Amino acid sequence: MLEFCKSVLQKVSFDHLLFQKELNKSIDWLGKSEVENLRLWCMETYGTQHGLIIQQAFETIL
Repeated sequence: MLEFCKSVLQKVSFDHLLFQKELNKSIDWLGKSEVENLRLWCMETYGTQHGLIIQQAFETIL
């Protein structure tokens, strides 16, 4: 499931709103260990482009 979420996020990364929506859905779908892996991957891959969105999305769950 984690790989599927990464794939979706890659496809919508051009749009801030779509990225935020899909990131929130991904967080809801994944288990705790996968959520941490997703957070690390998101920050590494899209931290400069969507850093604030990523921080806000993971702020409430970690």
